[in-house]
Amino acid sequence: FPQRSTTQPMLSFVSSTSNAFAAPARVIRPTAAPAAASIRLANEMEPEEGWNVDNLTDMMDTASNSVAPTTFNGATFAAALPGATAPLGYFDPLNFCSAERDEETIRFLREVEIKHARVAMLAALGFPVAEQFHPLFASDDAPSYVAFQQTPLQTFWPVVVGVIAVAEVFSVFTFENPGTKLWGIRKDHVPGDLGFDPLGLKPSNAAALAEMQTKELNNGRLAMIAIAGMVGQELATGSKLF
Repeated sequence: FPQRSTTQPMLSFVSSTSNAFAAPARVIRPTAAPAAASIRLANEMEPEEGWNVDNLTDMMDTASNSVAPTTFNGATFAAALPGATAPLGYFDPLNFCSAERDEETIRFLREVEIKHARVAMLAALGFPVAEQFHPLFASDDAPSYVAFQQTPLQTFWPVVVGVIAVAEVFSVFTFENPGTKLWGIRKDHVPGDLGFDPLGLKPSNAAALAEMQTKELNNGRLAMIAIAGMVGQELATGSKLF
């Protein structure tokens, strides 16, 4: 039999696969990550003996001491209290509430102002009225500035002193311990709050309460000026107001 050439089929097979002799596509295979080195970060704050309760406490104390304390400003605190009214606003020409004053002393000064304001309002009403109408005690129709010296009123003043004493005894408990602070009112005490409100006039709203406190102070301040003028007028003239 004649030999049959196998070249043609092979060539045809090769030619039919055009990529047979092409360079193989480059395949990127992930390589294993190198083993991470064990690195220990040194803690500069850690003491040599390690952490314990004592050095942790010392560290917290040091941190708390390093925080600068807030400086209290007496004038700013006083200006934020009720009583500052336009057009004068915060008015303290004699600098009673200076920036160096502490909070307890400023609260004491406000307590004193409220007490004087309330007494002055009572006096400004009673001073002229008693000269015209005094059914309980006959004062020989004397001016009010000397009426307290009249004999019938001598039995009246012990009662007044007793009532004042009761109110003042309760107010003692609003003061700071005299051993730590003289003439200082506790920070949790509201100036002028005696716990006495039989008519329920005290507002529950903070803004309304501040407004009422401002009105009370302004009326009391006016009454202090008024009663001083009344007494001065009678001392100068020696006669009743009306």
